[in-house]
Amino acid sequence: MDKTKILLAHGSGGRLTHDLITKHLVQSLSNPLLNKLDDAAVFESKGKTAFTTDSYVVNPIFFPGGNIGKLAVCGTVNDLSVMGAVPKYLSLAFIIEEGLDISTLEEIIKSIADAAKEAGVEIVTGDTKVVNTGKADKIFINTAGVGFIPEGLDISGANARPGDAVIVSGTMGDHGIAIMAQREGLNFKMAVESDCAPLNGLITDMLKVCPRIHVMRDPTRGGLATTLNEIAEQSQVGIELSEDLIPVKPAVGGACDALGLDPLYVANEGKIIAIMPEKDTQAVLSAMKAHPYGKDSAVIGRVISSNPGRVSIRTPLGALRILDMQSGELLPRIC
Repeated sequence: MDKTKILLAHGSGGRLTHDLITKHLVQSLSNPLLNKLDDAAVFESKGKTAFTTDSYVVNPIFFPGGNIGKLAVCGTVNDLSVMGAVPKYLSLAFIIEEGLDISTLEEIIKSIADAAKEAGVEIVTGDTKVVNTGKADKIFINTAGVGFIPEGLDISGANARPGDAVIVSGTMGDHGIAIMAQREGLNFKMAVESDCAPLNGLITDMLKVCPRIHVMRDPTRGGLATTLNEIAEQSQVGIELSEDLIPVKPAVGGACDALGLDPLYVANEGKIIAIMPEKDTQAVLSAMKAHPYGKDSAVIGRVISSNPGRVSIRTPLGALRILDMQSGELLPRIC
């Protein structure tokens, strides 16, 4: 028996499954709720609760700036955080292809543990399945998360109001281009890394100075343009952006030019869009810039009453063009 590879028997529910869970998962992710190894985690909650789930099938599973494990934790933490919730508990489920190196799994689990520690969340329940060689793509991960919303917060994609300011927490398109470069073996003059990061700390700092933030979203698949279109539709408002105010790294911009992509449609995994009353903009922006994950924050536009459900962008030459929602799959399997 090859003890360095994942075998179908690791998913059988027998001794190898037990050893995989206890020696590799629980040992690295240890906490009182998980260590019980019950069929469900039991905990108490009061007040408003946020619950989300997501699945991760990124290819390749390792990329500059992270891997599928870090991505799975950060993605779910961020989905909770942009609702104003304080992330607390995560579930973790693996679908593993037979033949995966156990050392690879261990590296992914370490990244999960590191990301969970940074975000201050606990992995409290999970599942492991093993499928035949060729029936998956190395490893897929599903996470679900629970967080608790402090009293008084009301953050939703339906809350944007005319006169609000639109802020992003940093440069657009980093994650998608990092994945594409790694996948296709592309070399750029300047290295491009994924922005994958847990943003709950940044969002906490923002809400301390402005609990009146109307909307927060993380612009993942479909990028900034698609996410803003969703918000405009939910809130039935128009959104107008200034192209020269939107931060994009030169390396990402150059890569997009070479590949025929628009960075406004390329995925991010460590950025947020925040929409709030204009009078609160400077206080929030200062708080964001003081945080490592918000140092490149910028006001990029405003919410308007005209053209409800539409997003427009003003070019450096002063022309105004419509920024439609993404049509089709731009970059498949980037998360």
